[in-house]
Amino acid sequence: MMISFLNALPGSMAQGLIWGILGLGVAISYQILDYADLTVDGSFATGWAVCAVSLIAGYPAAVAVLFAAIAGMIAGFVTGTLHTRLKIPAILAGILSQLALYSVNMRIMGKSNLTISRMHYSLLLSSAKINHALGVSSVIAAVFVLCLVWFFRTELGFAVRATGNNEKMARAQGIDTNAMKRLGLILSNGLVGISGALLAQYQGNADINMGRGAIVIGLAAVVIGSRLIRKQDHFFIRFTATLCGSMAYYIVLSIVIYLGLSTVDLKLFSALFVAIFLAAPHWKRRVHSC
Repeated sequence: MMISFLNALPGSMAQGLIWGILGLGVAISYQILDYADLTVDGSFATGWAVCAVSLIAGYPAAVAVLFAAIAGMIAGFVTGTLHTRLKIPAILAGILSQLALYSVNMRIMGKSNLTISRMHYSLLLSSAKINHALGVSSVIAAVFVLCLVWFFRTELGFAVRATGNNEKMARAQGIDTNAMKRLGLILSNGLVGISGALLAQYQGNADINMGRGAIVIGLAAVVIGSRLIRKQDHFFIRFTATLCGSMAYYIVLSIVIYLGLSTVDLKLFSALFVAIFLAAPHWKRRVHSC
């Protein structure tokens, strides 16, 4: 049993890194922009669907990922527009986008499931070659971390950060906070779309329902990462912690599966796992105050 678990560990780490890219997107909206974005479930599936359809149409795998990123960015822009232009509350704007994306994804795919086997398509990564997939996902995740660290040091990045820290103060400084919210959501959902595209290639299929619960996994990556690495005063550390949190989540998931947890209960376990990590600081303060 232990040998089987150790053999499965590289696969868990590869999946953790792929989902960690989604976690980076959630970190932008949840931590930096201070925005509760529920578009993630929909834009993740959109990236998945666009990548699969692009590969079937004959586009190279890298181009398919680019298309998925653009699709995710469009989804983020729509959510941002609903919130900033139409003044729809953040959570409702995300729910509306997520709902609409289900139909959009069905239109893109034409059916509920598509297969993109590595035997027929040249993929960036595949679960059939775990070590290669782990290497590719590590490089891609590292590139995105470095790009995000660079971006949030620019003037535009500082404006996005200021909007999340104190919107009224940012507006008083002449920052177009509505535009910064839209930009943050575009970046966030673009990363989510890329994560969906990479996971589609890794698993070799696209399913209309694969986006369900994606936001929970993204939150798990962010929250677990923040608990694993307490001092996150540098963006490189913060984003790296998110990737580590995602990998830790999938390693724990592998452990509980090997211990006998039914796959039917994985969503329940995920929700409880994230709830415990979110509640931990509150209970810790209560214990210390007693």
